[in-house]
Amino acid sequence: MQNHLIIPDSYEPILGFRETELAIREIKTFFQTNIAFELNLMRVTAPLFVQAGTGINDNLNGIERPVSFSVKALKDERAEIVQSLAKWKRMRLADFGLQPGEGIYTDMNAIRADEDLDNLHSLYVDQWDWERVMLSEERTLAYLKATVRRIYAVIQRTEKYICHLYSGIEPMLPDEIMFVHSEDLQVAYPDLSPREREHIACREHGAVFVIGIGSVLADGTPHDGRAPDYDDWSTSTLNGYHGLNGDILVDYPLLDCAYELSSMGIRVDAEALRHQLALTGTQARESLLFHRRLLSGDLPLSIGGGIGQSRLCMFFLHKAHIGEIQSSLWSPEMIETCRQHSIILL
Repeated sequence: MQNHLIIPDSYEPILGFRETELAIREIKTFFQTNIAFELNLMRVTAPLFVQAGTGINDNLNGIERPVSFSVKALKDERAEIVQSLAKWKRMRLADFGLQPGEGIYTDMNAIRADEDLDNLHSLYVDQWDWERVMLSEERTLAYLKATVRRIYAVIQRTEKYICHLYSGIEPMLPDEIMFVHSEDLQVAYPDLSPREREHIACREHGAVFVIGIGSVLADGTPHDGRAPDYDDWSTSTLNGYHGLNGDILVDYPLLDCAYELSSMGIRVDAEALRHQLALTGTQARESLLFHRRLLSGDLPLSIGGGIGQSRLCMFFLHKAHIGEIQSSLWSPEMIETCRQHSIILL
């Protein structure tokens, strides 16, 4: 674990423990109020766990093991801690009867037991999961970009608010977010890893949205993994590239890295779902509850994503480790190394 740890030179937290806790509350209250207004979202209550075998839980990259347990009151049926709520949210849009332009957001709390622990990654994941009904003619790259710009505007607004409250914190975000396709990055930097390509793009532009996460690039590998049954990463856009999804990344000089704040995208329609299940050899999922509802036309077209709560707080407060924002489990070696460098993990 210690090999994944980054220690900034001469690090001293800007805010102490008490101020940090108060600032976290300010960030979360301000951001969720503004994102709800900007995207016309209503807050809903989300599950911590779902029934196993329904296809509702997300497979993420397809290798992460969901935390599961048996439920005595349900004759020992298995339940799984959610890994994200992408599919659950879309079902709720249908169940609530929401119309195009309307959506929901919720506090998503997850446990990812297979996560590699470092400055940015924890066993505990907290994010604002959101989903919005859209029209068929809006399933375009232009609509995706417009939505990204609206979200980025709320991120900027929140940063300005926190910098106003705490004079020791200076803004870092650029005025605009730039759009770059994962296929362009691969062509420009074929000898670099996807993370290294993102780092270069973030250092150049300050904030980028990397389009096309999940489709296979020219070198035969995807920029990053995506499950085949929520984001549409296989649809061809006007320039011949693939993908109606992506990640919001910003430059984070404190850790000298590309810093992911959000993953989002236009969701699969029935055609894209069948295509992506075929590409990944997972056609058997068509028999699961979520997939049956989607293929039968019972679910609306939608766009959605997740915005990291601890990630946003860590970035706005210029912290060196996500463990300064949230309480989780860390190795004794990581805790002690961090303590020696003024990084106090909760």
